Amino acid sequence: MEEIKTPEGGTVIKIPIEDEVKQAYIDYSMSVIVQRALPDVRDGLKPVHRRIMYAMNSLGLASGGKPKKCATIVGEVLGKYHPHGDSSVYDALVRLGQDFAQRYTTVTPQGNFGTIAGDPPAAYRYTEAKMSKITEEMVSDINKDTVDMVPNFDDEHEEPSVLPANFPFLLCNGTTGIAVGMATNMPSHNLREVASAICAYIDDPEISIDKLMHHIKGPDFPTGGIIYGTAGIKKAYTTGRGKVTIRSKFTIETDKSGRETCHRYSSVFIKTTIVIYIYNFAESIYVLH
Repeated sequence: MEEIKTPEGGTVIKIPIEDEVKQAYIDYSMSVIVQRALPDVRDGLKPVHRRIMYAMNSLGLASGGKPKKCATIVGEVLGKYHPHGDSSVYDALVRLGQDFAQRYTTVTPQGNFGTIAGDPPAAYRYTEAKMSKITEEMVSDINKDTVDMVPNFDDEHEEPSVLPANFPFLLCNGTTGIAVGMATNMPSHNLREVASAICAYIDDPEISIDKLMHHIKGPDFPTGGIIYGTAGIKKAYTTGRGKVTIRSKFTIETDKSGRETCHRYSSVFIKTTIVIYIYNFAESIYVLH
């Protein structure tokens, strides 16, 4: 590559634009894949979630103690570990505390953290949070050189490259993420079933997927629901790609004359808010009439 010295003492390197764009896009793609969109399989966390848990542990927000303002937590994460927008950190923090979004919440919320009906959470100056017992297991023994520490973005602090993770976060809570050229969408599972499967794998490292499925029957969503058929579950477990059909649970209530008065839902699909259900239901009634 040709180098040209400038009068100011700098150097200009002539590079074909197609080569520079190609390399820059590869670097960008890897940054999105590793630093934002996809979780690390070792602890099951994306960087923002890992930094939130580590920051809460550093602030001493134990599950048995008092919560602190979410503004304090967000500020700790932004100032020391995560140089991005405050809304991205607060949204991630809120989601960790929503029992309708996480099968096992890792944040104990205080205040309005949003609803399944689609209502947004209150601003972080109003809400408070602390670690749940599961989060304490995620950061357990982190001060005993159990994981590698790496410099933060300005080299003034250190953060863990991965958490000790005594809790199987990825299997139990699942994850979703869209990167560049790849994506992930893993469902949540029941902790008892996961623990049973882990014990079976320890006893027999060569255990087949069919035998593991005797322990893990299928996904276990935070908001419940009924899965129709097991073919999609087995395909997902054997190939990494699969599709399941989920239906909500509901009962039809009638009056004394036998006329339907309402549909009472006891569970809904995890990614669908109540508002959308009401709209679709009302639309179907309109079509029928």
